[in-house]
Amino acid sequence: MLKGIPQILSPQMLKVLCEMGHGDRIVIADGNFPSESVGKDAIVLRCDGHGVPEILDAILKLFPLDKNVEKPVNLMEVTPGDQVETPIWDTYKEIVAKHDERGGQTFGTIERFAFYEEARKAYAIVATGEKALYANIMLQKGCVTE
Repeated sequence: MLKGIPQILSPQMLKVLCEMGHGDRIVIADGNFPSESVGKDAIVLRCDGHGVPEILDAILKLFPLDKNVEKPVNLMEVTPGDQVETPIWDTYKEIVAKHDERGGQTFGTIERFAFYEEARKAYAIVATGEKALYANIMLQKGCVTE
């Protein structure tokens, strides 16, 4: 065991986060996201039984968000006509604000099918057991400056 590392982050997850470079993206996907088919060219990490918020918080303790792009955090937009509420997005904004001084300003949204296309280019996809709908979040890695 290591000190200061969130226990939810497996050795494989730590390896992936370390391997990622500036500009690489990671998707933390809800339980309905097609992680394996979208992630054919990515590293797919299984975190079944865990929700996106706890994984997001753990990752952001170690992972700098890209300061060179306006929106290093992106959410999957709700499809027009879907009557879905997304209170989990507020939770994400609170978590990001703990780790990045830009807080909610770091967030953008991407239309559902465009999100899938962007996710295909991600370095890694974390498949969770999150039950909230439209709970997918994509992070772009920045540089460690400390």
